[in-house]
Amino acid sequence: MDNINAPIAGLSPYQPGKPLEELAREFGISDAIKLASNENPRGPSVLVREAIDGEIDALSRYPDGSGFRLKAKLAERLGVGENQITLGNGSNDVLDLAGRVAISPGTKGIVDAHAFVVYPLAIIAANGVMVRIPSIDWRHDLDAFAGAIDDRTRIVFIANPNNPTGTWVDADGMEAFLERVPPNVWVVLDEAYAEYVTREDYPDGIALLRRYPNLIVTRTFSKIHGLAALRIGYSVSSPEFADLLNRVRQPFNANSLALAAAEAALDDREYVEESRRLNTEGMAQLESGLRRLNIQWIPSIGNFLTFSVADAGSVYDRLLRRGVIVRPVANYDMPHHLRVTVGLHAENERFLEALGESL
Repeated sequence: MDNINAPIAGLSPYQPGKPLEELAREFGISDAIKLASNENPRGPSVLVREAIDGEIDALSRYPDGSGFRLKAKLAERLGVGENQITLGNGSNDVLDLAGRVAISPGTKGIVDAHAFVVYPLAIIAANGVMVRIPSIDWRHDLDAFAGAIDDRTRIVFIANPNNPTGTWVDADGMEAFLERVPPNVWVVLDEAYAEYVTREDYPDGIALLRRYPNLIVTRTFSKIHGLAALRIGYSVSSPEFADLLNRVRQPFNANSLALAAAEAALDDREYVEESRRLNTEGMAQLESGLRRLNIQWIPSIGNFLTFSVADAGSVYDRLLRRGVIVRPVANYDMPHHLRVTVGLHAENERFLEALGESL
């Protein structure tokens, strides 16, 4: 067709994890477990439920388009200015906005070979040229990233930890890279899983903002805070870039229930700490189980593990028929891997049992 933005025709729609309802329709399995989308298996906290209940009577009204109260709470918690925060319909929304602000036709964006699929979508949809950098042992090769930057480069996307590999960049590596990036190139640091990380050498993107004004840090309430269905995330950047993001942001892109739930989630530190503890225990459980099955995996500091199997497509199908939904990652150029989310103890055990049977 000659009446469309040509690069769009070459994109593939985002493929989410298979819903439980779809598995029930296909195979009649009513007790399936979903470990495909890196969600918090605990469900929302009590404080979040109460906050949502308090907003029900106002659903006929538009939300606060500025997200004033949530921004104020985030600014206080993170030690940044409210004018540095941009709210999004999930952090995916802000990632897309960053691409739209930074990219113009013919300019470049840099991503890892196994990067979250939203980054290429954001670059190509803005008529940019995507530069894909091969990984080293599934990790970002930041030396190659820096070497690929030229006068047409406008934006670089880095996930830390990365999805779907779970690999990460340590503090020294991140700072060494940022020192090499020209100040006119934007660096998006996606920290969707940051709250799960317990490593002491993990860099704090928000703290790095003070030294690198070309940095944009994105975070989400979809993961450890358990609000995936409500779609609420945010970025922290320089006030100048935040102003540009807000110029292209859709009106009311964060709904009232999401805003209220996110405020409550920030107050519920006990829920976050317990979720982190359960994830650490669950990760050890999965690693131990995969070791017993003689299956190799990529070390991860998120809430998921990506492991290798000889016939990933067939194993995925066999797991489905046993009521276990994991995530195939062939679309990330990883055709011999599957990704499993860390679930609750019983869910992890069911997955490992089903995987053993599916091999």
